[in-house]
Amino acid sequence: MSALRFFGHMVARDLLLAWRQRGDVLVGLMFFVLVSTLFPLAVGPEPNWLLRIGPGVLWVAALLAVLLSLPRLFQSDWQDGSLEQLLLAPYPASMMVAGKFAAHWLATSVPLALAAPLLAIQYGLPSEQWLMLLASLLVGTPIITALGGIGAALTLGLRQGEVLLALLVLPLLAPVLIFGSGAVAAVAAGQSGMAELSLLAALACAAIFFAPWLTAKALRLAIE
Repeated sequence: MSALRFFGHMVARDLLLAWRQRGDVLVGLMFFVLVSTLFPLAVGPEPNWLLRIGPGVLWVAALLAVLLSLPRLFQSDWQDGSLEQLLLAPYPASMMVAGKFAAHWLATSVPLALAAPLLAIQYGLPSEQWLMLLASLLVGTPIITALGGIGAALTLGLRQGEVLLALLVLPLLAPVLIFGSGAVAAVAAGQSGMAELSLLAALACAAIFFAPWLTAKALRLAIE
């Protein structure tokens, strides 16, 4: 079996596991929906104010929802011993990690991105803004998964690993939040927003390229 087929098997395996444990996936989605819905109730029905804070609120809620699911990225495989077997497989460990990242993004981040335009309606965002919101979430959430995966590997098996994961990863995700919400704000100001989206895409390419290799190294240290 080639390394590419191994990657495909890892994606299919983790998607199947996510489907069997879809309650864990729905927790992140429900968190995203609830946080995004409660903000308009808290700040009041002022249309201009909601239009201004909407992109930032939706991006922060999506970021936290994805982080909520990251501690379980390697936890079950580590507990049942299959993670060690996957690392001993005759394929690059980074390919295994990349497959798990891809499956996590498809199962967790894509539903959030697809739900975002519906939630954007309650903030009064016009179609061109929620389309940019959708695009920025699809481009930016792989960075959250990649950087969060490194943090999940570094904190694997530690007490209060979820707290440590958040402390490690959240400062690194500030540029993602700035560029993601900034792309929507640029559209609101009559600009294209492609500059911010291009910077977000560049960060995504760098994270996708380097994060699997770094995560594989951290996982080998965690199981030794």
